[in-house]
Amino acid sequence: MKKSIAKKAGKAKTADRRSFIKGAALAGAGATVAAASSFPAPAVAQKRIEMTMVTTWPRDFPGLGTGAQRAAKRIEDLSEGRIKVQYFAAGERVGAFDSFDAVASGNAQAYHAADYYWKGKHPGWAYFTAVPFGFTYTEMNAWIRFGGGQQLWDELAGNYGLKCLMCGNTGVQMGGWFRKEINSADDLKGLKMRIPGLGGDVMAKLGASPVSLPGGQIYENLVSGAIDATEWVGPWNDSFMKFYEAAKYYYYPGMHEPAAMLSLGMNASWWGKLTKSDQLLIEAAASMENDVMMSEYNAKNGASLNKLITENGVKLRRFNDDIYDAFGDASKEVFETVQAHSPLAKKIHDSFIGARKELGAWTKISDQAYVQQRNRVLGV
Repeated sequence: MKKSIAKKAGKAKTADRRSFIKGAALAGAGATVAAASSFPAPAVAQKRIEMTMVTTWPRDFPGLGTGAQRAAKRIEDLSEGRIKVQYFAAGERVGAFDSFDAVASGNAQAYHAADYYWKGKHPGWAYFTAVPFGFTYTEMNAWIRFGGGQQLWDELAGNYGLKCLMCGNTGVQMGGWFRKEINSADDLKGLKMRIPGLGGDVMAKLGASPVSLPGGQIYENLVSGAIDATEWVGPWNDSFMKFYEAAKYYYYPGMHEPAAMLSLGMNASWWGKLTKSDQLLIEAAASMENDVMMSEYNAKNGASLNKLITENGVKLRRFNDDIYDAFGDASKEVFETVQAHSPLAKKIHDSFIGARKELGAWTKISDQAYVQQRNRVLGV
């Protein structure tokens, strides 16, 4: 009798144990389903994104072109191929100066360019590449990131259906290539010079005839005599373009582009539909290129300049103080015209002036003072 009771009790415990295990398994499965359903859809299966990028640079052009191509590849790599970037150099899909309209209209999702090319649409665009007597590379970064520059850029770009990010910089540029020596501001009168942006307006004030040409068309115009002078970037890029074959006098420093920042401009509607993580991914890729490109120019300009002088017969010249004073007077007139354009243009200019004063004061006793003393001690 006792054995029977014990046997029944054992069976009951086994049944209870099986019921518990089964219930726990069902509960666990339910919890797994609930947990999976609580994840946002992109974490499970994010959709593929197509991004067409057009540019103002020739394909594989050192620095500018390769930097844009590098940024496009980095976006793909960071997204592990989920964001597919179709890259088109100038003229492959649209003309160099048509890239703005292609992106604003939505026919492409992004461009890589110097935003001062669009100053004809609004003079405020010039400030987001370079303006005469403007920022150095580090000062530009400070203004954009911490001085209200990005917010002003967003306001301007938003009026055209765009969103723009820093995506490269060439640093202080050379003053340009000339067929003859420039000993005074009078020597600029009548010169047809390829120089875009507000720098071109300064030259116009001094009697020159500024011409805006995409990079791929400069050499042929200089060789043919269609233009008398040109600025482009600096020794690394300029030697690649072989401007020394048509003009031997190479002037510095360029007042027009003390730090030419390049832009990744995107269609604002397309940008707004991206997830926050994808926006941050693109921002990270652009920011990295902003640093990498500047590093590359600094690494290669010096050796290229030495080769231009020693092997290509280039005559390096420095603009004298009288010429620079003339540049300064003309730039003041240009800035007055810009401010009169619109309230937004004045707001951008006022922000620029305030930041230049504050940042410049620090640069004077930091980078500038140190480099002067270092060069003095080393005899450079």
